[in-house]
Amino acid sequence: MPLTGFNINMKRKIISLGLLGVFIITSGFGCKGASVAVQKSMEPITLNYWRVNDGSDALDPIIAKYTAAHPYITINYRKLRPEEYETELLNALAEDRGPDILSIKNTWTKKYESKLAPLPAVTPIVYIQVQGTINKTQVPTIVNEKSLTLADLKNNFVDTVYDDAVINNQIYGLPLALDTLALYYNRDLLNNAGIAQVPLYWNQDFQNDVKKMTKVDAKGNIIQSGTALGTGNNINNFADILALIMMQNGARIIDDNNNVTMNAVAPGSSNNQYVPAVAALQFYLDFANPVKEVYSWSADLNNSTDAFVGGRLGFMFGYSDDLANIRARAPKLNFGIAPMLQIEGNNSVNMASYWLESVSKKSAHQNEAWNFVEFMTKAENAQVYLNNTKRPTALRNLIDGQKNDADLQIFAGQVLTAKNWYRGYDVKTAVTALASLIEDASKDGVKIADAMNTAANRILQTLNP
Repeated sequence: MPLTGFNINMKRKIISLGLLGVFIITSGFGCKGASVAVQKSMEPITLNYWRVNDGSDALDPIIAKYTAAHPYITINYRKLRPEEYETELLNALAEDRGPDILSIKNTWTKKYESKLAPLPAVTPIVYIQVQGTINKTQVPTIVNEKSLTLADLKNNFVDTVYDDAVINNQIYGLPLALDTLALYYNRDLLNNAGIAQVPLYWNQDFQNDVKKMTKVDAKGNIIQSGTALGTGNNINNFADILALIMMQNGARIIDDNNNVTMNAVAPGSSNNQYVPAVAALQFYLDFANPVKEVYSWSADLNNSTDAFVGGRLGFMFGYSDDLANIRARAPKLNFGIAPMLQIEGNNSVNMASYWLESVSKKSAHQNEAWNFVEFMTKAENAQVYLNNTKRPTALRNLIDGQKNDADLQIFAGQVLTAKNWYRGYDVKTAVTALASLIEDASKDGVKIADAMNTAANRILQTLNP
């Protein structure tokens, strides 16, 4: 219907009143009703946030929601490549140009403890409250928000988060997600080998399946592998795989008193064959031993992920983060994901790998930084991140929702039993020690128990700063 002059005038008045309302709200910001302390607290600040893997789009909605409630805060997000991240981070922190908020691996907590500010019991933060009915004004108010407690951390997140994030009863980080190691398998290779069901355990079924899928040429060279086990550096996640088998077999690599106990003899026995970690290592090594029936992998082969993407590997062990890479590199590969293999008759044990969002001790805005970390790791906000990134959750109350997701159900179904094998000051050296353990124990004339003792001593040296 065409507008009359009356309608046009009324519409202009409505628009003018609307603009007046906006002016009243915005002009009141930071002035009326604010004490000197509050006005000082709400001076514009910028929080610099460094992470790896995710682009800013993964967190943009969460950041926008937070800054809408705290308009004086700006959050600058920077994504770094994994291979450059830690070097750049350590250099920046040393030169006082580091971020306010940073991500650290769950195996780095002790290494970075001296560089981090623990979560305070209370975080003072300014909120903007609208007061009045007609003449609305925005009145900034300091709210002393009670922070997450140790009990809250245990109740809200899966168990390993407490073990990884807490040092001396202080919380040094909170996770947005938590990944677990799972079994990737090539459906075509299994079908061609007559394997109808993916194995659940490290038992004879798994070993028979590996033998069925492994092929060698006339010279004895492996041209198709049943699985990637038995070596070190050409197997992605080899340290996590080996450490997991050890833990599943009852070994404690590092005990609660910060002692390396992976070479400990089982109670009531004196023979090294009863060392759970030694038995797990021997099992692992057999897959790269040409004289063993399960021989299926070699140090001469290419990387395990390359072999899987190339359709030459039946079983591969990887995290959910590997999924997008595999699909991008081999969009036609017919593969599936199954739960991580376990030891039949034992309780399930899975391997955790994830990042903790932490706050720098050198940050001039620790309260605001921690307030944002707590904000984004709450369930309703973490869910946005998880939806954007397709990652498994670390929060207990979001697990069931992911069990219906075809890509995440396996990984999310394992987070409750996931553990971390290393909590020292130098995980890279510890991983190198396991690589040397594999190499040394594979040599003729070297006793596995001796190689284990050497590796244990190397890892022990990384448990103190």
